[in-house]
Amino acid sequence: MAPEEVVLLDDAHRPVGTALKAEVHTEDTPLHLAFSCYVLDDDGRLLLTRRALGKKTWPGVWTNSFCGHPGPGEEFAATIARRAGEELGFTVTDVTEVLPEFRYRAVDSSGIVENEFCPVYVARATGRPSPLASEVAETAWITPEQLFTAAEAAPFLLSPWLLEQIADERLRRALAGPAASGQ
Repeated sequence: MAPEEVVLLDDAHRPVGTALKAEVHTEDTPLHLAFSCYVLDDDGRLLLTRRALGKKTWPGVWTNSFCGHPGPGEEFAATIARRAGEELGFTVTDVTEVLPEFRYRAVDSSGIVENEFCPVYVARATGRPSPLASEVAETAWITPEQLFTAAEAAPFLLSPWLLEQIADERLRRALAGPAASGQ
């Protein structure tokens, strides 16, 4: 298996090269392509994951269902399907892009920087998670409202990208939509 590469971007989000994922996250991380996905079950509950304690950035922090980096030439749909299987051990359906232009930069307490152009998606779970231990320490199914309340009460427990993403009303509506409609 070849080492995983990430796509480096210019400020207009155009590809300008690649870097090894294992080497790209430093104190001076270049802008690169990523995605975030929030997974809902049939009852409208949201899957939160706690990042593995061995993660280079934000170890042990609760975050969205899963994230990843498209490889060179890889479409988002393929990346999302691949990472759902690798990281959570299931497939997802009804993948919908919600925040197509999301970009963030955050610095971990260790000084490591995340610097990503990171479109945000919502998807539907097809089973129960069986997470990869090197990626996910634990999981929890909660209502979107419980997430919003937790973000207000204890933002330090959550990843900075999750906090920025759920501040956007478009994502809040997408997460609340299935529960509100009874689907």
